[in-house]
Amino acid sequence: MQLFYSSDNPDIRWKWQKAVIYIALFFGFWGFYLLSVGYSEASGAFSYSSDDTVIGFKQIHTIKDDDTLLDLARQYDIGYNSIIAANPGIDPWIPKKDTKILIPTMWVLPDASHDGVVINLAEMRLYYFFKVPQTQSNFMVRTFPIGVGTEGFVTPYGSYHVADKEKNPTWHVPESIRKEKPFLPLSVPPGHDNPLGKFILHLSLPGYGIHGTNKPLGVGRRVSHGCIRLYPEDIARLFPMVPVGTKVTVTYEPVKIGVRDGDIYIEVHDDYLKQAGNLYNYAVKKLIKLGLLKDVDLDSLRKAIKDKSGVPTPISKKYPDENLAGGRHLPPAEQLN
Repeated sequence: MQLFYSSDNPDIRWKWQKAVIYIALFFGFWGFYLLSVGYSEASGAFSYSSDDTVIGFKQIHTIKDDDTLLDLARQYDIGYNSIIAANPGIDPWIPKKDTKILIPTMWVLPDASHDGVVINLAEMRLYYFFKVPQTQSNFMVRTFPIGVGTEGFVTPYGSYHVADKEKNPTWHVPESIRKEKPFLPLSVPPGHDNPLGKFILHLSLPGYGIHGTNKPLGVGRRVSHGCIRLYPEDIARLFPMVPVGTKVTVTYEPVKIGVRDGDIYIEVHDDYLKQAGNLYNYAVKKLIKLGLLKDVDLDSLRKAIKDKSGVPTPISKKYPDENLAGGRHLPPAEQLN
């Protein structure tokens, strides 16, 4: 080994230098490739553009002896709602061994300004849009599952900003919660019993924030009093990335439409607030607005809306129907259960 590294043997030294160069080129190529195709494993970030608004890829997990769907949800950084919707009929606590589980790590970007934080309450997911200079696509996004407000405590829709950031926050128990649980103290110091977790991004909307949790099973559920909950490991990643002043948009979009490589995708979630009305009509209006209706297979559209799997589903048809251009012949409204 001493001879291999010796500077006294120019032939061996040159071979070693070439090996180092080849290794550097190999890892440099794959690092650039991962960024160029849209995903960086090291950063967990995806690139996107106006012509490419579907990110990520679906995965399959084969159930082992002790797996539960809740364990898999956290392992793959998705919420309880996502893994349940994508795998209907499978027992979340005792799935059968060797069952193939669809992991929905693929998303259509929400129809909102891709600036700062975007929270889509309907899918219970947060997106953080940012720029990375000197990459093939300098528009990047990270996304995390969230827990949202329960009935009667829905986070108000609108545009806000991050007003402050706080580590190890003290929870000052709101009066509304103390009325429900009068045994609670006026405040809870940092620690295991604090439902805010270790980090919080305070919003300009008084009384609301984006924070961690001491009950991670609540991610992907309607459990909070209006704040946005993340897995502890996710808020630890997001917290240092988001500066004070960052724009925060809260929206409710149960049906999203996106495009990847020229194909049209639809992602349908449960309209649990019953605000979208007939989801078929809701989707058709979106497609008309985007000028995509003429290229959609209506049977595929109907099935995707009926399934509500929360997974981006291709709905393009092979041969566009010019009669539907611009939505002049609107498909009839349908009642889908």
